[in-house]
Amino acid sequence: MRRVLLGFFFFLAVLSFPQYLIAEGSLAGADALVKQGGTENFLKAADMYAKASDANPASYEAAWKACHAYREYCNQSKEQEADDWQGICKKYAKIGMKYGERAIALQPNKIEGNFWYGCCVGNYADGVSVLTALREGLKDKTQASFEKSYAIDKMYHDGGPIKALGRYWYVLPWPMNDKQKSLDYLKEYHKLFPNDAEGQVYLAEVLIDTKNKDEAKALLEKTALSPKTYYSKWAKRLLGDL
Repeated sequence: MRRVLLGFFFFLAVLSFPQYLIAEGSLAGADALVKQGGTENFLKAADMYAKASDANPASYEAAWKACHAYREYCNQSKEQEADDWQGICKKYAKIGMKYGERAIALQPNKIEGNFWYGCCVGNYADGVSVLTALREGLKDKTQASFEKSYAIDKMYHDGGPIKALGRYWYVLPWPMNDKQKSLDYLKEYHKLFPNDAEGQVYLAEVLIDTKNKDEAKALLEKTALSPKTYYSKWAKRLLGDL
């Protein structure tokens, strides 16, 4: 009988254990996986952050970190050209967007939720197409998240908001796109981070479209030598079309 009572009280103690403490433990474990790096580790970390956020919906940290980790899983899958990377972006970037929206609702004036939410939308569009994302009404929220990120700290994540706005204004279809805004942001980014292969390709595309092919060619020749295979292959394709 005594053992039964002890077991019953232990069960009650587990049920009453504060969920936020469980969530904090999950955050630490997920942080360790992110630090290790690797595509699959990002997915594992994302799921852990998501569970922590669901256990404690008031945790801004859990929400934005879930958003960020899902985005990294999607983006790395794309850059590694993993099997069904578009399906991965369609599924997991959408989940990341949910946690990004939660983070923004909790702390609308902090950069992490805003920036990573916008990045998740970008990867979601990679998976379903820009037109589909637009039909789902994501344009204004994405623009607002990137513009707020730029205003808060444009140097966050190595100038991420600058590069993101440059790409955002380029990929929109006519008449919503703005090649001049795209060019201005990407030139600003390139001055700060001239060796970034992704930024080089983005800027080169705008330069080609704005009849600056010689400048674009010089950039692409550098990018074609990049160890980042995804962007070097992209640069070679563009060079072949010049």
